[in-house]
Amino acid sequence: MLTTELPAALVEHARRFYTQGGAPAAPRRAATVLLLREAGTTAESFEVYAIRRAATMAFAAGMYAFPGGGVDPRDEGAALRWTGPSPEIWGERLGVPPAEAQAVVCAAVREVFEESGVLLAGPDEATVVRDVSTAEWETTRAALAAHETNFAEVLSERGLTLRADLLAPWGRWLTPEFEPRRYDTWFFLARLPEGQHTRRVGDEADHAAWLCPDRAGELPMLPPTRITLVELSRYRSIDAAMGARRDARTVVMPRVDLATGHLVIDLPGGDPREPVDVAR
Repeated sequence: MLTTELPAALVEHARRFYTQGGAPAAPRRAATVLLLREAGTTAESFEVYAIRRAATMAFAAGMYAFPGGGVDPRDEGAALRWTGPSPEIWGERLGVPPAEAQAVVCAAVREVFEESGVLLAGPDEATVVRDVSTAEWETTRAALAAHETNFAEVLSERGLTLRADLLAPWGRWLTPEFEPRRYDTWFFLARLPEGQHTRRVGDEADHAAWLCPDRAGELPMLPPTRITLVELSRYRSIDAAMGARRDARTVVMPRVDLATGHLVIDLPGGDPREPVDVAR
């Protein structure tokens, strides 16, 4: 269990919600991806790609986060070329039916493309596309971001295979009941494909950077982002992190202890970590 003191205004907001019998908003399904690359230095083994959400964003403005966003129901059960664990296996890993698991995996791959310009798909089961920075690809990326098309359609039209084998499940977080915007979010890991490069695209972020996981305490982040980086910092290589048997079925939902004013987070299997300031 992790606990940390919360700002008084947030505690009061939670208190009003519970004392006035507030009804929790229905959470939106979402996926987010920690894109990893070798650090290229002797001091650090690998880095993770993070974006700073623009000040104009309605949710988590000014916070550092990983590429991610909502699940598109149009991707549920859609016909598409797919390699790696099947939707049935992903369903077991994520704790949802196969069709929903397919949509969650599609969301993860799509959001990495939309927010970093990296595409985890290729012409066959052993390769990935190399250059997705052309004007034609940018038009496609913008259409996806505007919800003018769905990811399964884009892959089908271009004859591409979704590389589900390049993702590893990491965890699942649910926004607290008292928040007006709530997300049921699955976290994944993915290695930056050889030959591809990240680039800051779209208008949801105003800054992007590759960070050492040990920098979790230096930047403004929501608790799931910060704790995920702390967890990730305990692995010494990308292979070790992606090979970890992580629980992405159990929902972790932070809650407020109104008596103490602390945020309380119960993690699956107990808490093997040292204390971390999750409220910064």
